[in-house]
Amino acid sequence: MLKVEGLNVYYGESHILRDVKLEVRPGEVFCLMGRNGVGKSTLLKALMGLLPARAGRVVWRDADVTRLPPFRRARLGMGYSPQGREIFPHLTIEENLRVGLQAAGGGRAVPEDVYELFPVLKTMLRRRGGDLSGGQQQQLAIARALVARPGLLLLDEPTEGIQPSIIQEIEAAIRRIRLKGDVAILLVEQYLAFAKRIADAFGIMEKGQIVTRGPIGQLTEEVVKRHLAV
Repeated sequence: MLKVEGLNVYYGESHILRDVKLEVRPGEVFCLMGRNGVGKSTLLKALMGLLPARAGRVVWRDADVTRLPPFRRARLGMGYSPQGREIFPHLTIEENLRVGLQAAGGGRAVPEDVYELFPVLKTMLRRRGGDLSGGQQQQLAIARALVARPGLLLLDEPTEGIQPSIIQEIEAAIRRIRLKGDVAILLVEQYLAFAKRIADAFGIMEKGQIVTRGPIGQLTEEVVKRHLAV
């Protein structure tokens, strides 16, 4: 289980995350929502060790990982698909996936079930990442996080700028991962309908704090109007 306890993160002297508390269990999809600039992506970067915590703890599988570098967290089973995908455009699909394998220490083949989740990738293994469509790049980014068999999957805006047919494929993949019951998924998402379909629970951030949370059924129109409407 992922446990975040009183996490505080700064950019320089700007206080971005304020005493964030969060739990995500295996087999659960927790959707983190909020207006732009409230700290959602910052939280995922801090969980992955890309930004340092000024205070608080990040606990994964009963181990305090707060001070560990990203590669150590990856080898402990934390996977991350960042906003903007950040694939390697000059590497092929296969090479991008092998970079993901290095997070687990390398030396293994890409798991076949990753290709089962995203069959299009297997048909284009030697195509460069930069030649893919936005939706295909997003599938590659998620697949790259999955090849190391993570127990925690951090997904930052996986539907951003993606055509509806690819969104459906990503949704189906997340459902299959959740059904296995051994992966905790923390999802940052702006697409409300997608969140309601896929998530078990939600949290809404404002000014660096999670101000409300609950089962996804409690994400009512009133809650949306109060915390998410522009």
